Amino acid sequence: MERSSRQRERVATDEDTTEAEEDERETCPECGSTSLVASADGGELVCDDCGLVVEEGTIDRGPEWRAFDHSERQQKSRVGAPTTQTMHDKGLTTTIDWKDKDAYGRSISSKKRSQMHRLRRWQERIRTKDAGERNLQFALSEIDRMASALGVPRSVREVASVIYRRALDDDLIRGRSIEGVATSALYAACRQEDIPRSLEEVSDVSRVEQKEIGRTYRYISQELGLKMEPVDPKKYVPRFCSSLELTEEVQSKANEIIDVTAEQGLLSGKSPTGYAAAAIYAASLLCNEKKTQREVADVAQVTEVTIRNRYQEQIEAMGL
Repeated sequence: MERSSRQRERVATDEDTTEAEEDERETCPECGSTSLVASADGGELVCDDCGLVVEEGTIDRGPEWRAFDHSERQQKSRVGAPTTQTMHDKGLTTTIDWKDKDAYGRSISSKKRSQMHRLRRWQERIRTKDAGERNLQFALSEIDRMASALGVPRSVREVASVIYRRALDDDLIRGRSIEGVATSALYAACRQEDIPRSLEEVSDVSRVEQKEIGRTYRYISQELGLKMEPVDPKKYVPRFCSSLELTEEVQSKANEIIDVTAEQGLLSGKSPTGYAAAAIYAASLLCNEKKTQREVADVAQVTEVTIRNRYQEQIEAMGL
């Protein structure tokens, strides 16, 4: 009986201490107010009466996104890794690592190694249920390979994958090669995302001829209603100048030449890469950082004749 009464006294004492701590924590130490509100980002606890910051640097355990109604909250709610359009299954299936090691980095036994090999083989088999998914997997892997070779950001790969999926849903791939449509989708994504890559550069990393890429690109952009603006030659200037190791002065002078000559209508019907290369060649001469026409032509992947023709037109238009 004495032990039970002591236990009750101890429990009562602990509860009183906990309530006292909660009361102390939930009141403002400056004015004693109990109206404490959390900030919008949940990082601070502020007194609503005197404005004292009671707590700061608290952990925000909510999601990183914002939602303003129930439907938007349900749509954004997720578990696990974010989905991606660059994989045929949108990254929702499991993957088995190719390394034959355990969680501690130690090599596994031969029996486990053969078991993991069988699991990988069956995993690859069940990830694609039919020929359509296998073709989609091949096309998206080609887009990823060419995008890596071109050095474009991941956003371009996502847009290219979406364009290819739209072409697949509209049955635009029938009668055309998968690689040709994938390359055309990547070129269209570069145009949409303002990442300057010429048709020659794209064809260099592709296994399809340049004529087929251009033909397929025109067909897809027309059928899908892709709005493509003309490529600005000034977008090629920084990359070409960097490859030629030219200074900022040459780059700004080349942009000035392009602006002045484009206002006079010389850009109409001209290749943007050749136009930018000729402006860089003219700017290098004016800034005493001479580069040969062959060097500029190799970087821009145009002919020396194109540079000479555009150079003469730009010099005459500038009155130099």
